Amino acid sequence: MLISPLAIPGLLLIEPKRIADKRGFFSETFRVDKLEAAVGSGTLVQENHSYSKKKGTVRGLHYQRPPYAQGKLIRVTRGAILDVAVDARRGSPTYGRFNAVELSADNWRQLWVPPEFLHGFCTLVDDVEVIYKTTAYYNADSEGGIRWNDPEIAIPWPVSEADAKLSGKDRMTPFFRDMPPIFEFQSA
Repeated sequence: MLISPLAIPGLLLIEPKRIADKRGFFSETFRVDKLEAAVGSGTLVQENHSYSKKKGTVRGLHYQRPPYAQGKLIRVTRGAILDVAVDARRGSPTYGRFNAVELSADNWRQLWVPPEFLHGFCTLVDDVEVIYKTTAYYNADSEGGIRWNDPEIAIPWPVSEADAKLSGKDRMTPFFRDMPPIFEFQSA
């Protein structure tokens, strides 16, 4: 399992090895010891499975307020997504910047997103399944989000505003500049 840091500190690209033969393949997709060696201790407590029917489905940009803030380990088991994480740590040198990574069933990559980041994705094909583990349980009272296509962040989504398939809730989220100061940068 190869674990590589991305341009924004805290984000990690994880590439599990596949051992293939004529029957198919075997892959160790998760090891708590390797993840904790890379990100520090923090038990993963919940696993979620998302299915999106249509290409251009956008989910996000979401977060949960402390004490329910969620670190996420994301992987795709069917199809492909553009997965995006935005640094929401006030005072961070990369505050408001994003990292976008293609995750797919073919490339087998995973993305680690720390709890202090906004997270979202856009499906690149029809019939996409995403599985992600979280470091905190879902708590409806602490959920929040910002506008997926906020011009201040300027994520180059692979879908137009007119063609994006969004939930009603995601259509109504505020802009990044209006997000309250929930997460603070802790220098090392």
